[in-house]
Amino acid sequence: MRTVVTGGAGFIGSHLVDRLLADGHSVLVLDNFSTGRPDNLGHLAGDGRLAVERVDIASAPRLPALMAGADWVFHLAALADIVPSMERPLDYHRANVDGTVAILEAARAVGVRRFLYTASSSCYGIPDGYPTPETAEARPQYPYALSKLLGEQCALHWGQVYRLPVVSLRLFNVYGPRSRTSGTYGAVFGVFLAQKLAGQPFTVVGDGTQTRDFTFVSDVADAFVTAAQSAVTGEVFNVATGAPVSVNRLVDLLKGHVVHVPKRPGEPDRTHADVSKIQRRLGWRAKVSIEEGIRILVDNIEYWRQAPVWTPASIEVATRDWFRYLGKD
Repeated sequence: MRTVVTGGAGFIGSHLVDRLLADGHSVLVLDNFSTGRPDNLGHLAGDGRLAVERVDIASAPRLPALMAGADWVFHLAALADIVPSMERPLDYHRANVDGTVAILEAARAVGVRRFLYTASSSCYGIPDGYPTPETAEARPQYPYALSKLLGEQCALHWGQVYRLPVVSLRLFNVYGPRSRTSGTYGAVFGVFLAQKLAGQPFTVVGDGTQTRDFTFVSDVADAFVTAAQSAVTGEVFNVATGAPVSVNRLVDLLKGHVVHVPKRPGEPDRTHADVSKIQRRLGWRAKVSIEEGIRILVDNIEYWRQAPVWTPASIEVATRDWFRYLGKD
């Protein structure tokens, strides 16, 4: 297949590019490198099946020309992070909503066979029940979550009105090699690995009993490919293990001392995906256990030497707006 991966130089996108090339497809990466890194694709230099275009998808009139002949489009390009989305909501709307509409229109113009949208489990906010099914009410707590939900709604609407063959994957707590080392404090594995390298204690939010449905990045790439190969359209799927793990369990596996920082408003105590739909409809299930995933991360720990080493004091500064906007009066 001729495939397009927007945000293909990012964390998840670069792993998806690896998988598509390994499966024998050709790949065009569209990325403006605002968060993606050329180094994430450096190991693929010289592969004639890979092309990379530096482009801002939200303002690129040449998108249809670039995407002409594409069979599959995987739309991963987005701005992430919670606090910056509160500080710059218009930037997030432009990247995550306007950018999505631009890619949808280009995909419609060139007649792609499959369009895969990258949604976020943050759309559920703090849900009423666990495991959380795709039918749960959407309750985005901050502009990033809202922008990703709006992008998903646009994608599904283009499927409904224009018969674009769309599938949306709601990703839960993705981790693995090449996860971002920059940006506002938030991603637990990047924070902990940089602290481990520096010999600093792990900054555990609250009491550490909160759980997350951590999903290894190669499993996520497999979910994208599985959905692309299917005939399913107009559907939303949770992508996760369905087996949440506590932050305290991560600390046990990573082995280190702990300091505690205040619990943040608007964050759920638990994420736990109901994955029965994707198992039933697509035959997909996660393969990498948390123990294996952390072993792989530790084997690649030098990657995080360039990451900032967060302390309770720097976390307090970085998350000040988080408490300001989402904290109760």
